[in-house]
Amino acid sequence: MKKPIITILFCLCVLGLFAQKKNYNIGVLVDLTTEEIEPIRKKLEREIQAVVGEDAIMNFPADTYLVSNFDLNRAQKNYEQLVNDEAIDIILAFGVMNNMIIKNQNNYPKPTFLFGALNLDLIDVDLTQQTSGIENFTYLIQTISFKEDLKKLKELTNFNNVGIVIEQKVADILPLKETFDTQLAALQSSYILIPYNTVEEIIAGLDGVDAVYLAGGFFLQSDQIKRLAKVFIDKKLPCFTTTNKNDVIDGLFATNQGEDQLDILLRRIALSIEAYVSGEKLADLPVFIESNPRLTINYNTAEKIDVPIKYSLINSTDFVGDFKNAISNKQYNLLTAIDQVLTQNLSLASQQKDVELSEQDVKTANSNYLPNLTTSASAVYVDPDQAAQSFGQNPEYSTTGNITLEQVIFSEAANANIAIQKQLLKAQKENLNATQLDLIFEIANTYFTTLILKANAQVQLRNLDLTKRNLQIAQQNFEAGQSGKSDVLRFQSEMAQNTQSLVEAANQLEQGFVVLNQLLNNPTETEIDVENVEMNKGIFKEYNYDQLTQLLDNPKLREIFTRFLIEEAKKNAPELKSLNYNIDATKRSERLYGSGRFFPTVALQAQYNRTFNRSGAGSTPTQGINLLDDNYNVALSVSLPIFNQNQNNINKQNAIIQKEQLTINKENLELGISADVRNNILNLINQFSNIELSEISEMTAKEALELTQTSYSSGSVTVIQLLDAQTNYLNAQLAKTNAIYNFLINAIQLERSLGYYFLLNTEDENNKFRQRFLEYQTNKN
Repeated sequence: MKKPIITILFCLCVLGLFAQKKNYNIGVLVDLTTEEIEPIRKKLEREIQAVVGEDAIMNFPADTYLVSNFDLNRAQKNYEQLVNDEAIDIILAFGVMNNMIIKNQNNYPKPTFLFGALNLDLIDVDLTQQTSGIENFTYLIQTISFKEDLKKLKELTNFNNVGIVIEQKVADILPLKETFDTQLAALQSSYILIPYNTVEEIIAGLDGVDAVYLAGGFFLQSDQIKRLAKVFIDKKLPCFTTTNKNDVIDGLFATNQGEDQLDILLRRIALSIEAYVSGEKLADLPVFIESNPRLTINYNTAEKIDVPIKYSLINSTDFVGDFKNAISNKQYNLLTAIDQVLTQNLSLASQQKDVELSEQDVKTANSNYLPNLTTSASAVYVDPDQAAQSFGQNPEYSTTGNITLEQVIFSEAANANIAIQKQLLKAQKENLNATQLDLIFEIANTYFTTLILKANAQVQLRNLDLTKRNLQIAQQNFEAGQSGKSDVLRFQSEMAQNTQSLVEAANQLEQGFVVLNQLLNNPTETEIDVENVEMNKGIFKEYNYDQLTQLLDNPKLREIFTRFLIEEAKKNAPELKSLNYNIDATKRSERLYGSGRFFPTVALQAQYNRTFNRSGAGSTPTQGINLLDDNYNVALSVSLPIFNQNQNNINKQNAIIQKEQLTINKENLELGISADVRNNILNLINQFSNIELSEISEMTAKEALELTQTSYSSGSVTVIQLLDAQTNYLNAQLAKTNAIYNFLINAIQLERSLGYYFLLNTEDENNKFRQRFLEYQTNKN
């Protein structure tokens, strides 16, 4: 019997408690509403209901959400409608039009809260005032300043004529001309006011300006902001906006509005309403005038519009965007970089000339079997007394000519030289192949290293932003008495160090681009960028590096696979092929100076002679003697050296020594290839393991940091613990970011050891490679 009684009493108590709760209907006045404003309105309603909690039931009737559309008369009627509506208990007002209406009221029949951004250049407000002092009225305003924004834009861009963009209906009401005339004169600049109703009107008004100040634009939608940002970028116009950070992320140049300004405002609104519900008078509520300017710049937009970012700004500025080179003249992926380096690299071009010179040496060697044809002519004067005694054989004046043909029919030395030069040409081509393989690895290594530098710079930027947030927490704790000044100083020191790390990371990235330009034979000042890569995506998708790691991760298959790779490497190695060709050349030289010395050299020689004229003394032959004007001769010569100062034996010994030396080098190279393949495989296994572990490490480090931040905010942990958590997270991010690139570097290095790049071969060729392994595995088992 007791249980039913207790249950009934409990229910009555609960009903009594609910009966004591008061319902509040809240009417809302706004200047404009858009699809993007709706989520903010919903967020405000949830914030108010959450903060008020169990104290009261807060209702937001849909028919009391009134929009003025920037019409002052409509704003007045909307306010009067809520005042006269007996169902409305509280009025919330936002925007310029409602501000002008409500601030001019003599009294407030209903509790009225005025919220929004207050421009200190247009409205005179006593910033020292702690409360409204007006019954049933309070306000909570975040201040902005056209003057401070324009000064910052002038500092960043040094503009001459700025276009000031603001809604037409706002421009019709506010005294903008008097304000901007004074402010721009102080900056020694001019301006054009661009009032607008549509985005097209903004675009049409940009002629003649070299910068843009978006003094309005809060109700522009994201796609409109993106469209304007593209226009501003195309026209090289930096746009400074009074709106929030999201618009800068969408492409505008900069803003001075802090990232959390909206959240702060919504929370303050909810706290003010909670205080009223709890019984405090609006006239006595604190008037929070929050102003936390924080410069935010879109890094990529700044590059596109040619606005240099000073290192001195890094410490006091938040950057959005990434370290992608927005003004790059050339965008490279790995394959396009490899293609260009193989066609334009200067070192490779020089090596190609060595091949061409070797081809000329082969031609020179072959030319020993080509005929040698010479011609000559002579005019002779002989002593007349001597000529007279020559019986016409040696006249005083004569002119003669001859043609001589020489042809080598057989020469062991010539044959050997031809064979040797051909082998040396093949060796030189293999040297070129080795240089190409080295260059492919070098460009790939440089490419991935540049990506690592790019990722490191991005991580350092995020770490700097994190330090800035932690500094804010430390300042809040200090102001609340939860920590000492030393925590703030520690984070200020940490921020300086992070800033220096970011500067160094950015410069290292620029150095990476310089090295890449040098390899690609671009002018070193060429603006380039490199595409990010991911395993099993893009150009790496079809090459299935996962299959490689699976083979290496299996202890049973690893040794068989390693031996197969070593055999493939030896078979493909151009260095080994070059040594083999050089060994063949020394063997041919050895035969030349051995048995080859017993082969004779056989040559043919023919000569044709003609006397063109004879005159003077002795030109007439003795009677009975006929002088021949034409004659020829042919000779066949055979020569065999018997003893040539022992040079044959010496040359033979030299050839033998060279052959032995090359053989030793070959054995050493084979051993080196085997060691390289094994070492690269072990490195690859390490990096593959690092990929998985770094992902886990980053995830846990991030969670630990978030928990530590929360604990530090409440004073539960020390600044040292927070710094340690941040450092761990930084290192984990760097490790994760670099893990894939390091894996790919090691994979490419292994492929260089193999003399076979999977990326540069067709799918059919790669399948044949895999098939060879399967056959090798079957044979070994």
